[in-house]
Amino acid sequence: MTIHEAQTKVDQWIKQFGVRYFGELTNLALLMEETGELARIMARNYGEQSLKPGGDDKNMADEMADILFVLICLANQTGIDLEKAFEGNLLKKTSRDNRRHLENPKLGGEKRGRDKGRLPLTT
Repeated sequence: MTIHEAQTKVDQWIKQFGVRYFGELTNLALLMEETGELARIMARNYGEQSLKPGGDDKNMADEMADILFVLICLANQTGIDLEKAFEGNLLKKTSRDNRRHLENPKLGGEKRGRDKGRLPLTT
């Protein structure tokens, strides 16, 4: 699914099931709430915090999808084409940072294992 298709699907879902978009400030607050839920999972799985008795079994992928949904809502209601914006953002980062991180000694420069522990991206 392209980002444009995701924006269309979210818009159709809102019109069919959500009645209307929440206001922009409400959606911003929801975005912060969902981000906090992801942060809680990350802190317990990758940080120093431990799970509470009974566990915090929320699904990290589902929380990321919640964040994406609300972000798409905000883009739709403010007239932003996220696909175009994201493509432009990657071009900006590539132009600005094409050597910066590779030459950063704090990151290990050219010698670092770039994809260690990460899933390969599929297209």
